[in-house]
Amino acid sequence: MNLIPRCLFVGVTALILSCTSQPSYHDGQPSSGAKDMAGAEGVFAFTPTDVMPDETSWWIDSDGVAPGIAGCHIGTDELGRENGRSFGEACLPNGLLVESNPGKGVLHSHTNDVGHPDTFDCNAWCVGEGMSGGSCQAAVASPCQQSAVCECQ
Repeated sequence: MNLIPRCLFVGVTALILSCTSQPSYHDGQPSSGAKDMAGAEGVFAFTPTDVMPDETSWWIDSDGVAPGIAGCHIGTDELGRENGRSFGEACLPNGLLVESNPGKGVLHSHTNDVGHPDTFDCNAWCVGEGMSGGSCQAAVASPCQQSAVCECQ
């Protein structure tokens, strides 16, 4: 049985996850941008703490599916005009990277304000990139003050 984590964004720019049970940290297959990448574990649903239930929110991803680049999800209106909301990528307690999608600069919607980021095993991703290994590390990705990246050795 696949356990679905209940996760929240805490703050406008910081991603802090609070999960119950022993979650797998993914409840679906990797996104189309991540499906052929080493270390891709799958997507999961989470909601910002400033959730706008029953509304469609709009976002632009700063980096696309790029575990080696710290990214920021920037809130906009349906025309792509920034609205002050944002959240960065993050390292989960089990070391997986939360990697936003769908693609760099792509304006996209979140139904009921729920996003579906990918999770990555950074060590597997780094090995797939020809490195000896790696891990998830905190980083900055303006305008987000907190984000994360797979740092390879």
